[in-house]
Amino acid sequence: AELGVVFHYDLHVFENKKYNQSINRITPIEDYNIFNPTKLDTDQWIKAVKNMGGKFAILTATHETGFALYQSDVNPYSLKAVKWQDGKGDIVRDFVNSCRKYDIKPGIYVGIRWNSFFGVHNFLVNGEGDFRELRQAYYKKMCEGMVKELCSNYGELFEIWFDGGADHPDNGAPDVLPIVKKYQPNCLFYHNKQYAEARWGGSESGTVPYPCWATFPNFYSHAGETPAETIELLKHGDPNGKYWMPAMSDAPLRGFNGRHEWFWEPDDENHIFPLENLMEMYNKSVGRNSTLIVGLTPNPEGLLPDEDVERLKQWGDEIKKQYGNPLASTNGSGNIFLIDLNNVKQISSIVIQEDIKYGERVRKFIVEGFENNKWEILNEGTCIGHKRIINLPFIEVQKIRLIIKDSIDEPQIKTFSIYK
Repeated sequence: AELGVVFHYDLHVFENKKYNQSINRITPIEDYNIFNPTKLDTDQWIKAVKNMGGKFAILTATHETGFALYQSDVNPYSLKAVKWQDGKGDIVRDFVNSCRKYDIKPGIYVGIRWNSFFGVHNFLVNGEGDFRELRQAYYKKMCEGMVKELCSNYGELFEIWFDGGADHPDNGAPDVLPIVKKYQPNCLFYHNKQYAEARWGGSESGTVPYPCWATFPNFYSHAGETPAETIELLKHGDPNGKYWMPAMSDAPLRGFNGRHEWFWEPDDENHIFPLENLMEMYNKSVGRNSTLIVGLTPNPEGLLPDEDVERLKQWGDEIKKQYGNPLASTNGSGNIFLIDLNNVKQISSIVIQEDIKYGERVRKFIVEGFENNKWEILNEGTCIGHKRIINLPFIEVQKIRLIIKDSIDEPQIKTFSIYK
């Protein structure tokens, strides 16, 4: 899946003030009955994702307060404990049902690294001696129970996302991997210090640098020898890596002009990214062999704000406009792919995709355009992978060709397309 979203929703949305992560992750919210979304409509959320062109959506079932947005039997700090809907509300259930209604793949985000209610900081419970040891054991068991509930009560899931990863069980952390694999064998696991099936792209800009390979040298995504090496590996991958671990680029929709907001905050409408910036983000993530995940922020009423909904619709329409109907396209196996337009035509974009069921085989390529009886190089690169988008100044060509200069096996090109 190329494009999806993550919905962030938690108790502090209802405080009607600016979110301060460093304070919220360590300071419990005393009155959890402030949670009272009077117009909650997860159908409205997911219709906005559909209009954007998204294929999957992820919901924060728990975040850094520790409050669970579902009916938990193991976490007392959940929707069972609030007055809203007489303690019977289940937003995870509503969210998953809406996803299935609109053919969007549902995923669940589980925050276990921080928990202000239980005093958990960076996976560890506060305290000393036996008290801390007993609380740590309780927290471990509770988290494992939550993961089991979330993986077994809501049908098939697309992804389970552990915020900041989950620590290794050898360090006393919840042993989440076998639970996910038992109850959700087909879902994407992201991630702990034992295993990862996707990796963070190294920043929250919604972009990755080029090249960005889907393969990785380590079974765990944050396993570089130094922090700097880790970041470079996360950003670029490794063409010779033996683990398939494609990059994920994430950014909040309300991240423009000095803000970077994953949760709803009052008076932040002016910080929704302009359409131009969103298209650049798309081209520099999806167009560089990465999945793009956009953060969305339901408000205290339980609705995605109108301004956000409208911008997502504009974005989806623009993606279709630019990449929905190619002027011409070809595919196949081999090293040279030619498109003859018969007459001189103006083009602005090129899209190349490998058939990744065969892996990433291409190591070097060039794209040439033919006009005025000669071939000229329009672009040269290394990684193609799932998708490479090449944006050009408007140029006129009669023919265009892709030449694979180096590969580790016969190239399998799913599409070589040009756009006006």
